[in-house]
Amino acid sequence: MSDTYVPMISSGTAGPLGVLHLPRMWQKVSLESQGKLAAGYPGIGRGYDAMTCAALGLNEQAVKDFIKTNKPTYPQFEAWVKKNAKTLDRQSIEKHNAAVRGYNHEDETRKGILNACGIADDASAFKDAVNLNNLDDWHEFHQAVLK
Repeated sequence: MSDTYVPMISSGTAGPLGVLHLPRMWQKVSLESQGKLAAGYPGIGRGYDAMTCAALGLNEQAVKDFIKTNKPTYPQFEAWVKKNAKTLDRQSIEKHNAAVRGYNHEDETRKGILNACGIADDASAFKDAVNLNNLDDWHEFHQAVLK
C-alpha cells in the first residue's frame, strides 16, 4: 500500500456541527501534516477549504498549526473549531452549506474529471463540484491502490 492517501471523505459530508466539507478538510490537513496526503491534493486549497475557513471565520494557518501540533480526532477538531470560529451560528452554516452544494466546476475541470472516469459529458452527467470531486477521488484511489 502507498505511503500517501487519497482523501475519501466527501465535501458533501458534515460532522456534528453540521458544516459541510469540514470533515474532509480535517482529513486533508491531517494527512498533509504527516506527509501522507496524495500528490495533487492541497491540505487547504483555494476552493472548498478556503470557503469553509472564510465562512467560519477560521484562520487557515491556525487550522494547519492546530492539526499538526495536536493530531486531533475529528471530534477534537470540531471542539477546537467551536472555540475558534468567529461565525458558527445556524444561519451562517446553512449559507455555507448551500454554497458548497451549489458550487459547480468550470467546464474544463468537469470535462477532465468525466473523461478520466470514462463518463460521457452529456445531460445525465454530474454538474456539481461535490459529486465530480467524489468521482475524481474514487478514480484517483483506484489508480493509486487498486490498479
